[in-house]
Amino acid sequence: MTFPASAYLWFKALHIVGVVVWFAGLFYLVRLFIYHVEAKELEPDLQKAFEDQYSLMEKRLANIITTPGMILTVSMATGLLIVEPSWLQQTWMQVKLAFVAALLFYHFFCYRIMRQLDVGTFNWSGQQLRALNELPTLFLVIVVMLVVFKNQFPTNAATWFIVLLVILMAATIQLYARYRRLRKDQ
Repeated sequence: MTFPASAYLWFKALHIVGVVVWFAGLFYLVRLFIYHVEAKELEPDLQKAFEDQYSLMEKRLANIITTPGMILTVSMATGLLIVEPSWLQQTWMQVKLAFVAALLFYHFFCYRIMRQLDVGTFNWSGQQLRALNELPTLFLVIVVMLVVFKNQFPTNAATWFIVLLVILMAATIQLYARYRRLRKDQ
C-alpha cells in the first residue's frame, strides 16, 4: 500500500503536537500529585477542600489533556511507522520505542497514583514525587536525541549529558527540600 507524500507530513505534524500535549500533561500531573500530598500539611478544615480540588484537577488533566495527547502521539507514530516501516529495523527506533513503552508505563502508573490518592492509600512524600516528576524530562531528552541523531547517536557524550542532568535534578530537589525546611523553621 502506498501513501501520498503528504500523509507522512500530516502524521509527523500531529505526532509532534501529540507529544507536546502529552508531555505537558505528564509534567503537570505529577506536580498536582505533589500539591495533593502536601495538602495534608494544611489545617484540617482546609485539607479536605484542597484535596478535593486537586483530585478534580488531576482527573481533568489526565482525562482531557494527557491521555488524549498520548493517544494522538501513539496513533500518529503508528501512521509514521506504516508509512516508513524500514524504521523498525533501525536501532535508534527500537531504543526509542523502548523509551516510549516506559513512558506508557509511567502514564498508567500516574493513574494508579490518582486512584491511591483518592482512597487515601498513597504514602509517598512530596520529595519522592518531585524525583518521579523528573523521569519524563529524562525520557524526553533521550527520545529527542535519538530522533535527531538516529544511528549516529553520540553514546559517550549523551551518557555524560544524562548523568549530569540527573545530578543537576537531584541537587535541585535536595536544595528545594532544604529551602522549604528553612522557610518552615522561620
